[in-house]
Amino acid sequence: MTHSTNTDQENCIFCKIISGEIPASKVYEDDETIAFLDIQPVNPGHTLVIPKDHFENIYTTPVMTWMRIQMTVQKVALAVKHATGADGVNVHMNNESAAGQVVPHVHIHIIPRHNDDGLINWSHNVYKDTEEMKTFAENIANELKVENGENEN
Repeated sequence: MTHSTNTDQENCIFCKIISGEIPASKVYEDDETIAFLDIQPVNPGHTLVIPKDHFENIYTTPVMTWMRIQMTVQKVALAVKHATGADGVNVHMNNESAAGQVVPHVHIHIIPRHNDDGLINWSHNVYKDTEEMKTFAENIANELKVENGENEN
């Protein structure tokens, strides 16, 4: 695998894990992805899945790479669930610092969950009214049209 020329790549801890420069507790590896235990787990068995190529976040990851990551996530999530005796798993990704991304290399968290683990999922809000919800839906749909080269006119 060849890595991008991203300037952060030289200092990327995940790239160093991929190259073997830093050890990791690997649980899975194929030609394009690797999965290893998070060193600061939410629960024991908390696993990260990353592509071997360096991409900063979901926005910069090519579709085919993203698909391969998700294939690995599905396989590893089931293994994590069974190996930890979990009642379920959270599959989670943070993109950019405002969302909690700490390592600028695309990665998916697989967190085993137990009915009695005491973790609280994030709270939910409501739109102030249906008009606000409609506005957000239209704005997102319009962004998708722009990305796909569609024109409203």
